[in-house]
This record gives sequence, structure tokens and C-alpha cells, in this order.
Amino acid sequence: MLKQLSIYAENKRGTMEVLTRILAENDINILGSVTNDSAEYGIIRMVVTDAAKACDALKAAGYICRLTDVLGVEITDEVGNLNKPLKACDESNVNIDYLYLSFNRETGKPIMVFHAEGPHEVELCLQAKGFSMSRA
Repeated sequence: MLKQLSIYAENKRGTMEVLTRILAENDINILGSVTNDSAEYGIIRMVVTDAAKACDALKAAGYICRLTDVLGVEITDEVGNLNKPLKACDESNVNIDYLYLSFNRETGKPIMVFHAEGPHEVELCLQAKGFSMSRA
């Protein structure tokens, strides 16, 4: 299970630079991220090297943050391999709320990071179907 940092931030010029600067100043590496925006505010979701420390640093700077359990499935970089865990989830009646990609820095393999309701049960289901789960 991975911890995802969700940051609620005003959609204005320079916000991403400030966020990434705060993380860099706290020696936190961004491993994967996705940004969803609206006219005024956005949600930046990230998997980072130290989610709790990142959340504390950003809260101290005035940002609203929270930590969420997400799943990371390591896949090989081949045509159709992103579909395999998604198909397994669909066959198990699991709805994927959102997903984004990261990669394993040691193996170089892609990691599909996704959020689904009941992440612990979904993790057990995917492991039972032979998928390798990422911890970082």
C-alpha cells in the first residue's frame, strides 16, 4: 500500500513552483503525480518519498493536505500491460476512481498508481491474481 499526498491549492500562477520548492527544501522526492483542476482550485495528488513529512511541511505553509491509501501495481513496459490489472479489477467488480503512472527507480518498471474503494481488499485481490504490488 502506498500513501498518497493530496494537496488542495488555488489555481493561480506559481502555485506548482511553490509546492515543489517546499518539497525540495524538505528533501522529498516526487515519485508520481496527477493534477485535476477547476477554474479556482485544484487537487494535486502525489506519491512522494515521505508523505507524512510532506503533508506536515505543506500544512505549515498554509496548504490543505491529506493522506490517502492508494495501490501501486508494478507492470512491465509492454503493449497491453496497463490493461491487465484494470481488467482484473473490472472482473472483480472494483471501480477505479482515478489512476496515474510512476515507475520503480530500482527496476525501471512502470507502476500504475490508483485509488479504489476498499484498497486493502483490492490489494489482496490483485495479489491473488498474481500482480506485484509496489511499496514505494
